[in-house]
Amino acid sequence: MIFRIYDEKSALGKSAATHAGNLIRQAIADRGSARIVAASAASQFEFLKALITEPGIDWKKVELFHLDEYIGLPANHPASFCKFLEERLIAKTGITNTHLLNGEKDPAAVIAEVNEAISAAPIDVAFVGIGENGHLAFNDPPADFETEVPYIVVKLDEPCRQQQVGEGWFPDLAHVPTHAISMSIRQALKAKEILAIVPDTRKAAAIAACFNGPITPLAPSSILRTHAHATIYLDRNSAAQLTPEALAQFSERSEAKA
Repeated sequence: MIFRIYDEKSALGKSAATHAGNLIRQAIADRGSARIVAASAASQFEFLKALITEPGIDWKKVELFHLDEYIGLPANHPASFCKFLEERLIAKTGITNTHLLNGEKDPAAVIAEVNEAISAAPIDVAFVGIGENGHLAFNDPPADFETEVPYIVVKLDEPCRQQQVGEGWFPDLAHVPTHAISMSIRQALKAKEILAIVPDTRKAAAIAACFNGPITPLAPSSILRTHAHATIYLDRNSAAQLTPEALAQFSERSEAKA
């Protein structure tokens, strides 16, 4: 795992998109297709805006999986992650091979279908965020580090739900669903490459909790330190509370600024 730290989140997003584009193009060149996982969050805005402009990607050869979705939320709700991906990635690129999580259907049936699909072949690259509570996908602390089931039902903790209000997706806490379908920690770690896109001051405490201290289910994204090809994209604000020791251990000096 390495950090790449940028002065501004626009530069962060552009650099992460270049990295992502290279990985997608290489997978298509090697095997004729690419399998990717995409996150749906405000932290991904700049990254996705840059990714859809990456040249030379045959998006018809890309198979897209969804990180997580609220249970009970219709796909036309402003906070729907299906809607997020449809508007910011699928419609802009023409991806046709998608596995979106239907929050209105029976969760067990949705999970059974997507578990079979994602287990068919390795994931080339997963694009993820890190929550204000340190969650990876919707695996809030204490996260399950052991289950091998690809997708699971999770209960959302209050800090996670409050983040959704703070980002403007819901008017208040009472409107935020309490449960979601989420990719499991172990499934996320099975991706050949992981790009975590994590800008903004509000993520600084979570970044510190995940990378200054021990690897623990109480800081779920700390598990990314066990992945040989995880790149954590930070801006100077989200990296502000990292210790000198963490920076020395994980920073990629040759590309640490942009």
